[in-house]
Amino acid sequence: MSRPLRILFCAFLILGLFVQGASAADISATVKNMQTAYAGMQSFRADFTQQLLQRESGVVEKRQGVILFQKPLRVRWETAEPHAELLMVTDKEIWNYLPDEELAYRYSRALAEDSRSLIQVITGQSALSRDFDVESAQSADDGNLVHLLLYPKEPTTELTEAQIWLDPSTSLIRRVIVMDFYGNTNTIELQNLKPNASVADKDFQFTPPRGTEVEDHVEAKHPTARPLMN
Repeated sequence: MSRPLRILFCAFLILGLFVQGASAADISATVKNMQTAYAGMQSFRADFTQQLLQRESGVVEKRQGVILFQKPLRVRWETAEPHAELLMVTDKEIWNYLPDEELAYRYSRALAEDSRSLIQVITGQSALSRDFDVESAQSADDGNLVHLLLYPKEPTTELTEAQIWLDPSTSLIRRVIVMDFYGNTNTIELQNLKPNASVADKDFQFTPPRGTEVEDHVEAKHPTARPLMN
């Protein structure tokens, strides 16, 4: 079974007061500014750190690597530590490649196209005002970041609640936490985010290396692993 980026990036879908007594208009303006910022961005590159917490066991898994994004929805999510792993959203499909195991999983691209998926949230493509009820969750621990709480209007097993932190100077996402139905959380932090970074077609193409075992889940209606949901 895959060790997918259960963000994956959740999330990645997808926050206490934005400012003391923050109004619905304040929150609406914050969301609008964020979505305007991402609407004007064609690509980005960022370093990431990820922490996956299993609530029942208390086990925490930490990862770090690099994410590339290009519109309309191409993603290269490459984990370097503690184990090499590649999650790739191409124009046709999704690949989750585990080089140490010589194993690759292939999924339908539709898993990434749900606007409530973590990959949509983390890349700023999710329709927040349409798919989520948004509240402020500002606290002293947030520093200068804007902290929002997202409740999906149609919760899924993979996403029952999300939080995002925005850089107020750019309206770009710096941190995301996604919680699933079981209380497991997926925390992703982005550093060194470079809007409109130079990317190439080859960055979003994947062919399993010779000797790699491929498990194909493209036709599965409900695959056992959903790498882009949580």
